[in-house]
Amino acid sequence: MSPSASRKRRPLLKLFAVLVLLVLVVAGGAGFWAWQTWVAFHEPFGKSSTVAVEIEPGTSARAILEELERVGVLENALYARLFLVHRLGDPALRQGEYSFDLPAAAPRVLAKLIDGDVVTYPITILEGLTLEETATALSDEGFGDFERFVDLMRDPSRVADLDPEAPTLEGYLFPDTYRFAKGTSEAEIVDAMVANFRRRIADSVLDDLSDDWSLRDVVILASIVEREATLDSERPTIAGVYAHRLRIGMGLYADPTIIFALKQMGTWDGNLRRPDLKLDSPYNTYVYPGLPPGPICSPGLSSLEAAVKPPDVPYLYFVSRNDGTHVFARTLAEHNRNVDRWQRQYWRERWARERAKR
Repeated sequence: MSPSASRKRRPLLKLFAVLVLLVLVVAGGAGFWAWQTWVAFHEPFGKSSTVAVEIEPGTSARAILEELERVGVLENALYARLFLVHRLGDPALRQGEYSFDLPAAAPRVLAKLIDGDVVTYPITILEGLTLEETATALSDEGFGDFERFVDLMRDPSRVADLDPEAPTLEGYLFPDTYRFAKGTSEAEIVDAMVANFRRRIADSVLDDLSDDWSLRDVVILASIVEREATLDSERPTIAGVYAHRLRIGMGLYADPTIIFALKQMGTWDGNLRRPDLKLDSPYNTYVYPGLPPGPICSPGLSSLEAAVKPPDVPYLYFVSRNDGTHVFARTLAEHNRNVDRWQRQYWRERWARERAKR
C-alpha cells in the first residue's frame, strides 16, 4: 500500500473507532439503565401505609395497573405491564377487594393479584345450630340472603354419596370459623361448609365406622350429644349413655329432639313444658323409640368422635348440675334422687336467694 493511500484510510479508521466507542457507550448506558430499572422494580415502593383497592369484574389488566399507580401502590404501571406479559406470561389478574401493605415490591403486588389474595372476613358458626339458625347467622353478618341459604341447605345433593337418605344438609354443615371474600356466593359458602365436614371426618370418623352404624346414625347421635353436652370431656359418656339405651331398647328421652320438633313447627319459645313430652312427632324420643329420623343440629368434631365409638358405660341416666356438668346414674331410683337434688332443690334454693336480694 502506498503512503498516500495509508494516509487516506486513517481518518476512516478513526471515525470507525469513534462510532464503535459511541455504540459501546450507548449500549453500556442502556444496559446500566435497564439494570437500574430492574433493581428499582424489585425494590419496595410506596409510603408506609395500607391501601385498599377494589377490582371490579371485567376490569382489564392495564386499567388495574394504572389504578394501582394512581393510588401509589405501583411506581410505574407500564413497567409492571411489561413484566407481567414478558416475564410472567400474561396471567389473568383476579377481581375482588385487596389490601396492600406498603412499601411493597411490584412483583409481590402482581403475585397478590394473580393469586387472588383478596380481603376475607371471618364468621363463626357455632356448634349445635340448626340449618335455619346457620342460615340466620350467615345472613345477619351480611354473607348472603337467608332464603337463598335455606333453599341451598335443604338440597341434600351435596351429601348424597355420604348419606343417600338425607332429606337436607341438616347435620352436615360443619361448625367452624370461616373466612369469605366479599361477593362470595351463598352456594360457595354452603359448598365450603360441606367440604369442611368431609375433611374433618375423613380420618377420625369414617375410619372408625362399624358395621352396625352408618354415618347417618353417627351424625344423628352426635347432634343429640352436641345439644346435651357442654364439656368435651363429657361427650363420650353422654354418647355412651344413649348407646346403652339403644342396645337395651330403651327410649332415648332426649329433650333436645323435642325442642328441634318445636322449632320446626315454629312454636319453640325457649321453654320445654311437660305437655311437650307428649308431642306427636317422630322427633319426640319420649314417644318414639330409637334414633330420631335425622340430625337435629350441626355437631362439632368432638361430638362426632364421641358418637362413632361410644364407650361402654354402666349409666342409663344423667341430669345437669346447671353449671355445664352432669351427674350420671345407673338406676332410675338413683337418677330420681339426682333430679331432686340438682333440679328441684337447686332451683328452690336459687329462687330463694334471688328473692332475698330484692
